Amino acid sequence: MKISYIACAGLLALPFSSLSAIQPDTGPVEAVYQSQMANLREDGRMAAAFAHISEGHEANLQDLVTLTEVPAPPFAEEARAAVFADMMRATGFGEVTIDEVGNVIARRAGAAASHSVMMVAHLDTVFPAGTDVTVRIEGNRYTAPGIGDNTRGAVMLLQIASAIAAADIRTQGDIVLVGNVGEEGLGDLRGVRHLFLEQVNRPDVFIAIDGGDDARLVTSAVGSTRFRVTFNGPGGHSWGDFGDANPHHASARAITRFVNAARPITQDGPRSSYNIGRTGGGTSVNSIPFESWFEVDMRSGNPAKLAALEAVFQQAMVDGLEAENAVRGDGELLTVDIEAIGSRPAGEGDPMSPLTQRARALLEADGIMPVLVASSTDSNVPISLGIPAITISRCGTSARAHSLDEYWEDDGSVPACTMRGLALLVAEAELVEN
Repeated sequence: MKISYIACAGLLALPFSSLSAIQPDTGPVEAVYQSQMANLREDGRMAAAFAHISEGHEANLQDLVTLTEVPAPPFAEEARAAVFADMMRATGFGEVTIDEVGNVIARRAGAAASHSVMMVAHLDTVFPAGTDVTVRIEGNRYTAPGIGDNTRGAVMLLQIASAIAAADIRTQGDIVLVGNVGEEGLGDLRGVRHLFLEQVNRPDVFIAIDGGDDARLVTSAVGSTRFRVTFNGPGGHSWGDFGDANPHHASARAITRFVNAARPITQDGPRSSYNIGRTGGGTSVNSIPFESWFEVDMRSGNPAKLAALEAVFQQAMVDGLEAENAVRGDGELLTVDIEAIGSRPAGEGDPMSPLTQRARALLEADGIMPVLVASSTDSNVPISLGIPAITISRCGTSARAHSLDEYWEDDGSVPACTMRGLALLVAEAELVEN
């Protein structure tokens, strides 16, 4: 028996879906945060910044079209990053650089350099090179692949940068705005992972812009572990070599064992899931395949659950291989390669942290009831490291994400929603007193 394991390049040894899980009710927002956010909104400098956001709304819609029409396929975000960097420089916010992995980083130094607050929006999309990303405009609806997820988030970051510069907002801590790469799919959060490897950019507070519902605050991280499994053998003729070990049969045995062992793990306690998402291999209906492959996705917001799923997965692969080899004739043994193709860390954030309390206070002041959820976003990395982190709405109405007819609508709420994002950022960085 031979089993080989292939490490996924670029994975960090961080602790352990877009699908969200609603978190338990945490009670009312503390009065101190309600008062703090109300006072911040009344500050003259913030009022000037808010006015700038309202006045620049039409121009930002054009920025949305411009940026969407610059392709940003997985692992090839360079063209969009270059355009985004130029747009960010034009805001006058601060120094703009592009790091080794392609993140666009804009920094505005704080008066005291006491701490740093980072706000990010991912530049990448799920769509391959060659996808038509021309924007179609029908009334208030803008349709194009990637326009909501997450080009709109990147444009919101530009709006906030421009408002800070126009109103000359000064804070005690540094503000770092990042258009990051590698959030989607097998990008595996590589842009944000890199930021946390680099101590010079490692923030004390982290805010991501991603997701469409204004009320949704992502405060906990749904982690995921993904593998590609390939059973290998000599192949042969379905009649002439009948009885030799069959890679597809081994896959079936392994998958069945995994599903039977994994299902009980997901039946109680913190939510978890598993899925065989893709399969392949074989040359013809009358040939024993020389390989059989499939890809597995396992998810949970609880590190222990994720570890339990991975443990039964690994054992099922071994057992499936041994079972098929045990019934073969005198042919060669099968082998299996288990390749890690993705790992997003899980973690539970603190729903009572000042960051979450302030975000909730801002929503409630505008008559919106916050919904705290666990999801898989760029915030996974800081949450897993115990750093205060949250993911907020990109504003407007988004639908059909990851499809060719994805659209975003300017529903009238965008300026107010963007102002809340700005207020949260400035509150965390601490506005310098007049």
